[in-house]
Amino acid sequence: MNEESKVTAENEEIKDENTEEMNETVNEEASEDVQVEDNNDIAKKISELEAKAEEAENRYLRLYADFENYKRRVQLDKEASQKYRAQGLISNLLPAIDNFERAMQIEPNNEQTKALLEGVQMVYRAIIDALKQEGAEQIEAVGKEFDPHLHQAVMQANDSEYESNIVVEEFQKGYILKDRVIRPSMVKVNQ
Repeated sequence: MNEESKVTAENEEIKDENTEEMNETVNEEASEDVQVEDNNDIAKKISELEAKAEEAENRYLRLYADFENYKRRVQLDKEASQKYRAQGLISNLLPAIDNFERAMQIEPNNEQTKALLEGVQMVYRAIIDALKQEGAEQIEAVGKEFDPHLHQAVMQANDSEYESNIVVEEFQKGYILKDRVIRPSMVKVNQ
């Protein structure tokens, strides 16, 4: 081989080495770019998944809180319905009790009427005792200060014997069941 062919062969060899090195460098850089792109995609997906997980956890916590509130409301409703179970019956009995009270106001003029009145009073007391056993009581009105939650003023009086805003007369008895007013007392109030 002559000198020129040797140099050409060496040049070719150097070219091939340089080309190989350049290809390796380009491949490495391309690989790094792909890895960087892959890392960016992975990071983006991770952040999306974290956001979705956080949203799902928040939704779960809201649903859990709603369910706990629902259970508490149901329990309170159950307790209230148990506590006031007799309210409907008592409300239906009040007109009959009013009639008993009116019947007891008559003046007996003979023995038969007295006996009948005593029977009516016994039945009336039995009904009132049954109401008390269920937690219902009559609202005290006469001589008490007017309370709009317990009394319904239907008339006003100007009586010097009573102070202002005091109940002077009761026209219809009011009833309260535990802490709930079933029917307010109808009263006359002093100015």
